[in-house]
Amino acid sequence: QVQLVESGGGLVQAGGSLRLSCAASGSIFSINDMGWYRQAPGKQRELVAAITIGGSTNYADSVKGRFTVSRDNAKNTVLLQMNSLKPEDTAVYYCHVASRYSDGTREQYWGQGTQVTVSS
Repeated sequence: QVQLVESGGGLVQAGGSLRLSCAASGSIFSINDMGWYRQAPGKQRELVAAITIGGSTNYADSVKGRFTVSRDNAKNTVLLQMNSLKPEDTAVYYCHVASRYSDGTREQYWGQGTQVTVSS
């Protein structure tokens, strides 16, 4: 099992910045990909950004050039730096981890979610 604790959400004006942080604990040796998803009211959860254990990144088109995902494998954390925020970025942001265990089992874990609200 992997436990995830998020921090860093809040209220910001359009054009502002926020940084989200997610700390993993538990079976950290199993962690492969880490990243962030978001879910706005009435919408499906969507990928925002992901980073592999090797450092390759993937971003949603809507956040490219504004958001940066990074990870510190020594500290088992994943960060999301969000710049030039727009009202449409308002959502609950969820930390996500994909794990693979030595027996080949794959699991996904989610944080509790942190609210990001961008005012116009």
